[in-house]
Amino acid sequence: MSGTYNSGGEGAPIESLDQLTAYFAAGEKPETAFRIGTEHEKFGFALGDHTPLAFRADGPSVEKMLSGLERFGWQPVREGGELIALKRDGASITLEPGGQFELSGAPLETIHQTCAEVNLHLREVREVADEIGAGFLGLGFSPKWSLEETPMMPKARYGLMKAYMPKVGTMGHQMMFRSCTVQTNLDFSTEADMAKKFRVSLALQPLATALFANSPFKDGGLHGFLSYRAHVWTDTDNNRTGMLPFVFDEGFGYEQYRDWALDVPMYFVKRGGEYRDATGKSFRDFLDGKLDVVPGEKPVISDWEDHLSTVFPEVRLKTFLEMRGADSGPWNTLCALPAFWVGLLYDNTALDAAWDLVKDWTEAERNALRIGAAKTGLHTPFRDGTLQDIAREALAIARTGLRARARMNGHGESETLFLDDLDEIARTGVTRAEGLVERFKGEWGGSIEPVFTECAY
Repeated sequence: MSGTYNSGGEGAPIESLDQLTAYFAAGEKPETAFRIGTEHEKFGFALGDHTPLAFRADGPSVEKMLSGLERFGWQPVREGGELIALKRDGASITLEPGGQFELSGAPLETIHQTCAEVNLHLREVREVADEIGAGFLGLGFSPKWSLEETPMMPKARYGLMKAYMPKVGTMGHQMMFRSCTVQTNLDFSTEADMAKKFRVSLALQPLATALFANSPFKDGGLHGFLSYRAHVWTDTDNNRTGMLPFVFDEGFGYEQYRDWALDVPMYFVKRGGEYRDATGKSFRDFLDGKLDVVPGEKPVISDWEDHLSTVFPEVRLKTFLEMRGADSGPWNTLCALPAFWVGLLYDNTALDAAWDLVKDWTEAERNALRIGAAKTGLHTPFRDGTLQDIAREALAIARTGLRARARMNGHGESETLFLDDLDEIARTGVTRAEGLVERFKGEWGGSIEPVFTECAY
């Protein structure tokens, strides 16, 4: 479930739409083979002056972090001669545009394994960071640095995206350079199983946004949102983001997602390690051999895979489903998010109960929850109550699902312990973001500087 690295342009040309559909179907697995993938991002900063880590610098830098981590058996990945990623045992460490450090974890069997992976990663990062004078923040949005103060990593695709983003939305650069997320990647057994999980997770994505809200700061102060990261996604590029209402249409399956993705404008085509600018162009033209940046060529499966990596809905389909709606946060949240989604989606009885919870929600209600959760979290109104009421119900279902999973698979009921912090948030209605706002207004005296200690890993 972690990131892939290919040169592009290899393999047989795609000759039919059915081959694109088959890409998704190839992800189907028996339930016994279901795995859990967790990805999380974090902000690096210099301990001395709390400035963001540049890629290369005399002091602490992103490059020094990556090269330092090689001692732990991570293998380097280079682009244009620059060290831009690491790989090890099915996992990868990659860089987001502003230097956000991302671990894309290996596909694992249990949440205990996921949490062990997270803890090992953070220990390794801490060892190298301490040596070079760096620290890392677990927040959903950059609390202090402006766009101008935020560096850009030397990855060619980010240059293309940076130039394109202002043409399609007002906050694309904020998303690229100043946001951090944690996400969970989960499997499906059949097309029908995929569709049901897609619908449940898409409807409940605003709940994840609220439960994990952890980005109340921007430019050294407050901005009125609990998850500014989630707010930024509401005007990044509406052609490739959002709540995908067609997922709830009768008959939804691989073909419908394929057709939507085909009509999302392209970013690039990769050939021989070079990114060719295809921003705004049509993948359908590419299928017909009419893409001007690679004249006469038809795409191969790696081109389709690359294109799918440039669509950013709240839930994304590849050969697995990605839950994308949560702010990054402290280490325990990096274990809580997979526990939440595994509990809801990996037990059929729990999945049925979760579908019963959301199946009569309207498109307007789902969109209102998405907008509201970013600003008011669990206090967001919903029908005769609030999102807090939904949180209690959903977490009870998730806990039941984890217990059933333990009985079936022998993983141990203790997987439910990863939900404990979420249960407390749902009980009180107070998110991490609200706790930070209270401290900022109180004991921090309106200063953002304590965040570099209080929210550091």
